[in-house]
Amino acid sequence: MNELSHIRQGALAPANTADMAEAMIAGSGLRIEIDRRRGRGAAINASGRFEPVSRALEDDGWNSLEELPAFKTEVQIEKPRSIISRNDSPDIPFDRSVNPYRGCEHGCIYCFARPTHAYMGLSAGLDFEAKLFAKPDAAKLLERELAKPGYKVRPIAIGTNTDPYQPIEKEWRIMRQILEVLKAADHPVMIVTKSAMVMRDIDILAPMAEKGLAKVGLSVTTLNRKLARLMEPRASTPSKRLEAIKALSEAGIPATVMMAPVIPALNDHEIERVLDAGKTAGATQASYVLLRLPLEVSPLFRDWLLRNYPDRYRHVMSLVRSMRGGKDYDAEFGKRMKGAGPYAWQIGRRFELAAKRLELNVGKRPLNCDLFVPPLGTGVQLSLL
Repeated sequence: MNELSHIRQGALAPANTADMAEAMIAGSGLRIEIDRRRGRGAAINASGRFEPVSRALEDDGWNSLEELPAFKTEVQIEKPRSIISRNDSPDIPFDRSVNPYRGCEHGCIYCFARPTHAYMGLSAGLDFEAKLFAKPDAAKLLERELAKPGYKVRPIAIGTNTDPYQPIEKEWRIMRQILEVLKAADHPVMIVTKSAMVMRDIDILAPMAEKGLAKVGLSVTTLNRKLARLMEPRASTPSKRLEAIKALSEAGIPATVMMAPVIPALNDHEIERVLDAGKTAGATQASYVLLRLPLEVSPLFRDWLLRNYPDRYRHVMSLVRSMRGGKDYDAEFGKRMKGAGPYAWQIGRRFELAAKRLELNVGKRPLNCDLFVPPLGTGVQLSLL
């Protein structure tokens, strides 16, 4: 193997996202062979944008690339000093969140969290879904932070960056440990996932929901199993997600059907059908988010679109730009989740009408923040008085 190193300042710096995308897609040696990435979402594994060196694989004529191993999921342990992340974004209904893992094996090609892997010196592409970080001390850290004097209770969101029920949770069980801490403290929690594994924790969530302390959102992006497998290769199938909504609802846990993201000319025609299926399964709430393509996500999504739906590439990207001020993405508050322009307006009205017809989003009830009892478990410093 001859791994060429292209030395240049700011190898993948955000000079021009569109140009960067076209350069990658044009064949710069960054696309990984299908046998090495089978079952993954991304086909590109470009160097992180903060790295001074950009690498591309080139065959030296000796068929050396055939000897490279397939990408396997690797998990490293991360030991953060704190576990609660805080934000002041006006676009989201929570100000704090917890992430048990960094990176996500589900491999959703459109995931807006992919660029965060650059902070670890890794790629937002295949590295994001194959080189993962687990935080086994998360529950202990959470217990300590909840016990701090002056802690003010607000719902904690889990699954806002990477999925807490991705496949490695079966072994690590960090999410379950976190829920046990929250349940013991009567602390409100909201969960977002694409995994039917959430049903495993109904025994914890149901008693919490009875006190108004828990709700779960299942992201159902499409009812087309083939499209789901291409976009979200290691996430639960659409039917399993709907099954999870049904199980949660029957256990008394408020369930939301989320269509996130809505992708123009790819899955936007399914808005009404997805909401109808969610309602039938027992969902009482519904929400959607327009496709977001920040930083490295844009070239990854473009490449995926060219590989799987080349006939729709220009149409999809044209519609995306029409809703993002002529760009692939606009991060402005108030616009980044829903977009702007006639097509974005049409998507919003269709969603609202469908939700109204199905009597979704009627009588929203906030989670209960009045029952919280600071934990006094292992690792929590006791008061001297």
